[in-house]
Amino acid sequence: MTILTRPLTLLVALLLALVGALAVAGPASAVTQASAESQLRAAGITWSSSGGCTTRSNSTCTSFDGLRQTSIDGAVTLKRASGCALNITGGTEVGHASGTYSHYNGYKLDFSRTSCLTSWVTGTYTYIGTRSDGARQYQAASGNVYADEGNHWDVTFYSCGC
Repeated sequence: MTILTRPLTLLVALLLALVGALAVAGPASAVTQASAESQLRAAGITWSSSGGCTTRSNSTCTSFDGLRQTSIDGAVTLKRASGCALNITGGTEVGHASGTYSHYNGYKLDFSRTSCLTSWVTGTYTYIGTRSDGARQYQAASGNVYADEGNHWDVTFYSCGC
């Protein structure tokens, strides 16, 4: 064996192990409150709740318990792409509409409605019509859907793109 063969073999083994770990813990997995907070804080994304709490079973809280990793990644991508300050006002807590792609199932986040975010969404994404509740909807190339609910943006993250 040459002096470079062993380090190269170790590097290849490490890369294969990393790829395997990523395949097991893919972006669809749900995360804990602490993990979500850590990732969002690191990206400079803030959150708030009318109740000042994170309890998932309390509708006045903003909970990330059970949020999908794809939704976190989508929020981070949105912040980076738009350059806007993002504040999350709704997560996986009870009190939102039910369904497969719901807040409770970790697919949706609510963001404070700011002029920066509104300009980004309406100027970048495709208008796809109004929802049954009258919210104007915009769709990103990634498939994610942004609904203008008046005082906030309700975002469904189908993928980690914005």
